[in-house]
Amino acid sequence: MSFDLRAYREALGCFPTGVAVVTAPGPGSPVGITVNSFTSVSLDPPLVLWCMDRKSSRHALFGDAQVFTINLLGTDHKEVSSRLARPGEHKLDGIALLPTELGPPALADSLAVFECQREQTVDVGDHTILIGRVLRFSRPSQSAPLVYFGGKYSALAQGKPPEGVSGRRTTDDK
Repeated sequence: MSFDLRAYREALGCFPTGVAVVTAPGPGSPVGITVNSFTSVSLDPPLVLWCMDRKSSRHALFGDAQVFTINLLGTDHKEVSSRLARPGEHKLDGIALLPTELGPPALADSLAVFECQREQTVDVGDHTILIGRVLRFSRPSQSAPLVYFGGKYSALAQGKPPEGVSGRRTTDDK
């Protein structure tokens, strides 16, 4: 039986995920990478994880980082996300940033920011799982979350549907 990797990837794309940018110290200035593999691991202690391809040119930089900042993105960050998802240089020049106590900056207007100290890394398959202990967090923005689904950026429907639009349901009573 052959395993169709493209079909497998498309099937995985049926699961909508949030989008995040992880920042870390870089040579001379901080760098960032777009990820959609962020999740909570534990509340006590506060641990989160994200995954990165071991073939990435940024793997050593992020894998060796003792601290990193995870920024959960809103729909206003689509361009930043696209830029930091592509191969190449991943400096944060021209991106609105906020300083953090640990060093790697936060993206301004992120939905949530988690300042992490590296807890553990685990190599599994073609990726590395990076587990961070959350030392500080904040919620700078209340905007709609940026979502990735079916190979495209999207947003969650929030609030009441427009008047006269049939077939839509309210997802939030506020």
